[in-house]
Amino acid sequence: MNVICSTLNAKYIHTNLAIRYLKAYAEPEFTIQIKEYTIKDPVLNIVTDLYQQKPEVIGFSCYIWNIEETIKVVNMIKKVNPSIKIVLGGPEVTYDTHEWMEKIPEADFIVIGEGEQTFKQLLTEIKTTKNFKNVPGIAFRDKEQVVITPQMNKLDLKELPSPYRFPEDITHLGKRVTYIETSRGCPFSCQFCLSSIEVGVRYFDREKIKEDIRYLMANGAKTIKFVDRTFNISRSYAMEMFRFLIDEHLPGTVFQFEITADIMRPEVIEFLNQEAPKGLFRFEIGVQSTNDFTNELVMRKQNFSKLTRTVSMVKEGRKIDQHLDLIAGLPEEDYDSFLKTFNDVFELRPEELQLGFLKMLRGTGVRLRAAEHDYIYMDHSPYEILSNNVLSFDDIVRIKQVEDVLEKYWNDHRMDATVEFLITHVFPSPFDFFQQFGSYWENQGWSRIGHQLEDLFRRLYAFLEYLDVNDLDVIAGLMKYDYLKNHKYKPRKPWWEASFDKDKRTQIYKQISEKPSLLGQSFVDLGLDEKELFKHTMLEEISFDLPQFQTTGKIDKHPSCLLAYFDPINGRTLIFSFLEN
Repeated sequence: MNVICSTLNAKYIHTNLAIRYLKAYAEPEFTIQIKEYTIKDPVLNIVTDLYQQKPEVIGFSCYIWNIEETIKVVNMIKKVNPSIKIVLGGPEVTYDTHEWMEKIPEADFIVIGEGEQTFKQLLTEIKTTKNFKNVPGIAFRDKEQVVITPQMNKLDLKELPSPYRFPEDITHLGKRVTYIETSRGCPFSCQFCLSSIEVGVRYFDREKIKEDIRYLMANGAKTIKFVDRTFNISRSYAMEMFRFLIDEHLPGTVFQFEITADIMRPEVIEFLNQEAPKGLFRFEIGVQSTNDFTNELVMRKQNFSKLTRTVSMVKEGRKIDQHLDLIAGLPEEDYDSFLKTFNDVFELRPEELQLGFLKMLRGTGVRLRAAEHDYIYMDHSPYEILSNNVLSFDDIVRIKQVEDVLEKYWNDHRMDATVEFLITHVFPSPFDFFQQFGSYWENQGWSRIGHQLEDLFRRLYAFLEYLDVNDLDVIAGLMKYDYLKNHKYKPRKPWWEASFDKDKRTQIYKQISEKPSLLGQSFVDLGLDEKELFKHTMLEEISFDLPQFQTTGKIDKHPSCLLAYFDPINGRTLIFSFLEN
C-alpha cells in the first residue's frame, strides 16, 4: 500500500516532527513516504506532486497556520482521484472533530490526539477488514453518519522508535531547523494554550534522546529546537541535558528551548554562565502579561520578580540570547494595561521581544468561555481576536502598529544605540516610541511597500524631524554609528550627506596616517597606510564625544570624528573615533 504523510510548513526551513513519528512507528509493516511543502507553494503544484506518486492513502498534519491551504489541497486531490483515502491529524482537527468532518467532506478520516499507534492501526484496517470501529481515537463516516471512536490511553514514550534516523533527511539537516521532543505535556493550565488540556508530563528515554542528538549533529544539524512545552520543569533533567549538550556539542550547533523563567534556579543560570559556550543556547520565554488579574483569569501562575531575576542573570552572563513573548488581548488586559506589560518586559532589554495577539484556539478555555469577556474573533484560522469587552478593534490596530516597527527597529538590532537613546531620553517610555512611530509609519503608507536598509534610517529620521525632537543632531550621529557598525562592507551610498568634502577628508586621513595613535593602539596594530584608509574606511563627523560614548554610554556635546574600517579579510567592521581639535 502506497502511503504518504504530508504537511504544509510555514517556511521552507521548518520541518515536521509529527509525520516522522508516524513513519517511524508504522515501519516495518508500512513504508511511508514523507512529502513536505510550504503554505506559499501553489496548491496545484502540491497536488500535482502528490498525485504523481500514485498514493492510496495521504495523511496531512494540520495546524492553524496551514489548515486553510490544506483544505484546498485535499479538495483538489479528491477531484482528480476520489479513490485516494485522505487522513487528517494534528492539533487543529483534534478538537471540534465532528465540525471538521462536516466542513471537509473530502476527508475520509481524522486521527484525534496522539497519532502514532492510531494511524498504524488505521492503515491496517484500510488494508484488511476495514472495520474502522476497532480503531481508537478516529472520526470516520458510516452510511453518511460521522462516527467518533473513544481515544486510547497515552503511549509509553520510552517505547517510541526514533523519528530522526531517515537517510532522506540527512542532506537537509544543515539547512533547516531540526525539531526534537524529549517530553510531552505541560504541568501548567494556561487557558489560551492547547498544552493545558493534556494532564501531566511524560518523558522519552533520555539515553535514546542523547544518541539521537549525537546522530543529528554528526550528520550536519546546525539548529536543533526542543519543542518541549517547559524544558526546565524538572531541574535535574534540565541540568543533565545542559551538561550533555555543553560537553558533546559540535562547533556551530545552536540549541533552542522554551523555558519557564520564574522557576529557574539561580545556580542553574550560574552554571550556564560559567560553562556554556557563547551562542550555544537560546531561550524562548513566554511572559504574555504582567497583569496579575489577567494571569489569574487564564490560570497562569507567574512570579514576575523571579522571572526578571532569571532574565537579568542570563543577560549579564552574555552567553545566551533570549526571546520573550507577549500576548495582546488576554482577558481584562486593556490598552493601558498592555502598555504597562510591554514596558515592564522591555525594561529587561531582551534580544528579541515578540508581540503576538491572542488566538482563540479550538479546545482552549479562553475559547470555550469567550462570551464571558465578549470576545469577537476571526471565524477562520488563526482565530485571532478582533476585540473584547476592554479592548476595541481600534486598540488592536494601534498595537499592531507597535508590532510592525518593533520587529524592524528592535528585533533586527540595526539601531540599538539609537533606539536606546530614544526610549530613555526622548520618549516617555519604550511603548510610546514604538506606538508613535508605528502610527506615523502606517499613516505614511510604509506598511504597504517594501524597504531597504537605508529606507529604515531615512524613515526614522523623517519621523523625528516631523516631531521636531530635541537633540536631533545627537540622534543623527547615533544613527550613523549604528549604520556603519552593522555593515560588513563599505556602503556605496549611505542614507545621509557626507560630512566632509574630498579635501577635508584627505586632510584628516593624512593626519591619521602621520599619527595613528590618535585612534588608539588597536588601530595602530592594523598598520593601515593612507591608500588603505581611502579604500577601506569611511569618515564622518559626530556632534558628540564618541570616544566617551563608546566607553561610558554618556553623551557629551563635543564634536568628534568617526572612522569605520571595513576589514576586507575578516569581513568585520571596526569603529574608531577621536575628538576634533
